[in-house]
Amino acid sequence: MTDPIADFLTRMRNAIRANHRVLDVPASNLKKEITKILLDKGYILNYKFVEEGPQGSIKIALKYDAVNKVNAIKNLVRVSTPGLRKYVGYKDMPKVLNGLGIAIVSTSKGVMTDKEARDLKVGGEVLCYVY
Repeated sequence: MTDPIADFLTRMRNAIRANHRVLDVPASNLKKEITKILLDKGYILNYKFVEEGPQGSIKIALKYDAVNKVNAIKNLVRVSTPGLRKYVGYKDMPKVLNGLGIAIVSTSKGVMTDKEARDLKVGGEVLCYVY
């Protein structure tokens, strides 16, 4: 697999479209950080790291609206790919849906949202958009 982050986002997209409640993805440190951000911003209900096998996995509980059965995540878009990396400075940090969504950015200070990167005045690689 050449792009594990794209695989992570695709597994989430497929689980959302199939109305699954729980999602299982292979673990990595970057995926753990992205999952923590999704929980902090209210896009998922919960997550759990399972240490089994050489790599381990992440169990993610997806968040749905109780009445309309609509998921909290409308779309996941991979921005920076292995073939074309997308780096931005803090002044050029993208705003997703005029601030309604988030951009997940990998910076020298760790993985964070676009707003946190702007506040810390640090740029980095834009991994994905979530809204």
